[in-house]
Amino acid sequence: MKRNLALLAGAAVVSLALAACGEKTDQLTPAHSQSLTLMLDWTPNADHVGLYQALADGDFAQAGLNVHVQVPTDPATPLELLAAGKVDIAISYEPELMLARDKNENLVGVAAIVQKPLTSIVSIGSKHIKTPAQLRGKSVGDAGIPYQSAYLSTILARAGVPASSVKQINVGDNLVPAMLSGRVDATIGAYWNYEAIQLAQANKHPNVIRMDQAGVPTYNELVLVVRESTITKQADEIRRFVQALARGYEAVRSNPQAGINSLLRANPALDRKLQTASVEATLPAFFPSGSDANEPWGWQDQAQWNAYGDWMLSHHLISNPAAVADASTNELLAGQGS
Repeated sequence: MKRNLALLAGAAVVSLALAACGEKTDQLTPAHSQSLTLMLDWTPNADHVGLYQALADGDFAQAGLNVHVQVPTDPATPLELLAAGKVDIAISYEPELMLARDKNENLVGVAAIVQKPLTSIVSIGSKHIKTPAQLRGKSVGDAGIPYQSAYLSTILARAGVPASSVKQINVGDNLVPAMLSGRVDATIGAYWNYEAIQLAQANKHPNVIRMDQAGVPTYNELVLVVRESTITKQADEIRRFVQALARGYEAVRSNPQAGINSLLRANPALDRKLQTASVEATLPAFFPSGSDANEPWGWQDQAQWNAYGDWMLSHHLISNPAAVADASTNELLAGQGS
């Protein structure tokens, strides 16, 4: 899901490392340092805390990788540049990957960074919107993204609320200002781990309705994406990258404060209070849970991917069933593949 929070941050040139985790231990010793270019989904923030912890620990460098991190000017850019061969790896969103594959882009998700949807319906406390049913007669702002509108339609239908009774307003990136000014009663597209925390820290007592708890099939919010040809030609390099990144997130799980410090050292313009709260809130979502709890970091549940893809097909967000088939793979994760 496209980020709507304006954060100040800069690009970084990263050297990070491999440490395999999981049942299988991958011993990958490169003959020489290899360069990879990674493009973030948006400006650096708490979602990337494991990346910056791996930077601080030198994990990629130990894996023989020289990783160059780029920051996009627009959330639509990463997959476009990846498809064009301008970058080697991109962080993006599961729905955006499906949309790209629907346009016959040969891209595939190789690891989930954030396992759960972050996108939410958010409102300030004074609006008293705690359930989807309470959206009847209200105005809801969105960022103009088609699948956000489809999310809202799905949620309203499940709650028995006529879509005609809810006014949708495109507020672009101004989700929080639109709520604070009273232009809208709620927004869809704000993240429970960012905008909702911002509102809480401003004593606005936000109410949050999460997508996967209101009728939208669950999905991985942030995923690592590569070209299919890259897996064929550079599987060893991508495997080392993915498993080094996994080590960074595992390190943050062991010591969240160290991860926050690493993120802020690399991006000093970020607000420590907001980033700390966001990392703490997001930490469980960086790892598989439930029936997948024993799977390695980055695990992508194929049944969930298929269910979400089928939902996109049923709402005419994509039209090609091939966009769903084999959209993700776990073969490069620790303990997986040959």
